[in-house]
Amino acid sequence: MEKAKSAAAFYDMDGTLVSTNLVHSFLFFARNEPSIPRSVLKSAAGVAKIPAFVAVDAVSRFKFNEMLFAGYAGTFRDRLLEFSEEHFEQVLKPNIFPGTYELVENARRKGLRQVIISGSLDFMVTPLARHLGIDDIITNQLVFEDDVATGELVKPIVAGAHKARIIQQYAEAHDIDLLASYGFSDSISDYSMLSVVGRPAAVNPDRKLRRSAEELRWPILDLR
Repeated sequence: MEKAKSAAAFYDMDGTLVSTNLVHSFLFFARNEPSIPRSVLKSAAGVAKIPAFVAVDAVSRFKFNEMLFAGYAGTFRDRLLEFSEEHFEQVLKPNIFPGTYELVENARRKGLRQVIISGSLDFMVTPLARHLGIDDIITNQLVFEDDVATGELVKPIVAGAHKARIIQQYAEAHDIDLLASYGFSDSISDYSMLSVVGRPAAVNPDRKLRRSAEELRWPILDLR
């Protein structure tokens, strides 16, 4: 008899499990540059670019990611790893939505394999996944040359519609039944990701995702 496939829960991170976003994380690392002048310059540049980040994100999540992560160019890998725990303690942990713990625990009781799929970077997501007891992460990764970030991302970029294809590939590799699996996100940019699982849910949804969820009768959760 063929072994039954397992099911999974796929979580977006920013806006879904935590109230922060990629810009918060970028500004945290900018403020913690070892050189005060460099820290001031990068922080000021990051703040000045916020309107541009918002405008680009409204058009293309892929371009937004490329634009934002270009700001990490010239940063040593060891420094990013060093600050990843501080980033978790100071930025992510205080901003975990109250309902996140119950959501994750419910999935654990159901025996689901739990996966964070996020446009954030691997070293940022790992401490949160460990804290919540998440089984696996699928994230963006910086390209490094001689342990220095180039500002480019390893392809394929984890964003938008690409998340759906990445989830399908992950499910195939781990023998997961997507029709029995769950998806959770706050953003209409993850509509494709939610559509490839049999049990999608809109979490703290933006206006467009809420409207789509209501039309499709997807559950709408508020973890705030």
